[in-house]
Amino acid sequence: MLSAALRRRALAPTQNVLRKGFTAHVVRHYASFPEHQVIKMPALSPTMQAGNIGAWQKKAGDSIAPGDVLVEVETDKAQMDFEFQEEGIVAKILKESGEKDVAVGSPIAILVEEGTDIAAFEKFTIEDAGGNAKAPEAKEDKSESKSESQPSTPEPATEPEQYAPSEGKLETALDREPNVAAPAKRLAREKGVNLEGIKGTGKGGKITEEDVKKAISSPAAAAAAAPGATYEDVPVSGMRKAIASRLQESVQSNPHFFVTSSISVGKLLKLRQAMNSSAEGEYKLSVNDFLIKAMGVASLKVPAVNSSWRGDSIRQFKTVDVSVAVSTPTGLITPIVTGVESRGLKSISNQVKALAKKARDNKLKPEEYQGGSISISNMGMNNAVDQFSAIINPPQAAILAIGTTKRVAVPVENEDGTDGVEFEDQISVTASFDHKVVDGAIGAEWIREFKKALENPLDLML
Repeated sequence: MLSAALRRRALAPTQNVLRKGFTAHVVRHYASFPEHQVIKMPALSPTMQAGNIGAWQKKAGDSIAPGDVLVEVETDKAQMDFEFQEEGIVAKILKESGEKDVAVGSPIAILVEEGTDIAAFEKFTIEDAGGNAKAPEAKEDKSESKSESQPSTPEPATEPEQYAPSEGKLETALDREPNVAAPAKRLAREKGVNLEGIKGTGKGGKITEEDVKKAISSPAAAAAAAPGATYEDVPVSGMRKAIASRLQESVQSNPHFFVTSSISVGKLLKLRQAMNSSAEGEYKLSVNDFLIKAMGVASLKVPAVNSSWRGDSIRQFKTVDVSVAVSTPTGLITPIVTGVESRGLKSISNQVKALAKKARDNKLKPEEYQGGSISISNMGMNNAVDQFSAIINPPQAAILAIGTTKRVAVPVENEDGTDGVEFEDQISVTASFDHKVVDGAIGAEWIREFKKALENPLDLML
């Protein structure tokens, strides 16, 4: 059943319509629908401003209970489940799967109480639900925006846009420009889209930015764009946009410096093999598990690295929460293994495996990938990567890049005093530090403690 507060929220749009001065027939049209709640696009992460609609888990006529997944939403971070926290019946889906850049706060579905005739919502529209929320736009030249989007004389506030008087000289249908919003006009100009063939879905038939995006992604547009082209334009996902923005910001605002070290891992590999053999399938440790544990040890010894820049202060963390870079079909994400300084190797291993699976299945919760105090990126599984440097994950001050384990020749002195050679397993690691937070000497000290922990792996079990 819908609560009293829910009923008040359901009636609020009608009251807003009256206050805005729309004509009476619009109010009667909205009020003719049975009592309902408008479900809006949620903000599933602190930085989310818009999202893409994925697969709906409920359809019109389905019941929903608190905690049920209503729809999958692609945020700027990941593909996530929108778990609804009220009960009722889904009466209408307002945004279909595949809809892009739906602003937070925009209506996406309608909920009614059990027993309501959902057939009454067959013609219910976005406008009936109060209209789309305005998506934040990039800063633009004010003079251009004003000339494109504002008429020379303000429209009466009480008159619907489609009935506003025309201004300026009388134009013929051939001379008249399409009724198009300024952002849509700019996007069409950038992408070379002809506005003449686009049907506007905005007020008064205005062509919106979303209309232009749909025209760009349509099969007809794709076929006409570049016949016989030797390339393919791949649409950029919300996650890829977020990755690009954050990495660009990191490079521009964080003065990186890099420290590389070669570390002997022969003892570590033997210990790992022995522990996995004795586990009898209960667990299987990876080299990465030892690396993460060693990062916890080094960060306790040199806590200045386990910090973040806060503008007027440097926040030094008391626990070591390691963000582990995981590759997914939609991009790179960094789930967090918390408190590694107090976890055992088995606990770290289990946590990494569980988080990596959830990341690849797009099931991570925000608290599982937002935050962290230091990061690790391991390309050791790729035998072609000897070493590399990684970009810091802001606002963290350090990230560790791991290369492939190599069998290398090491010069030694024989018992008779002659020069000899032995072979040992080594990995090359490169730490990227934010020079705003970490000085060179501190970075070198952290690497030394990390190397010491890995080359004496029995200490990691204490």
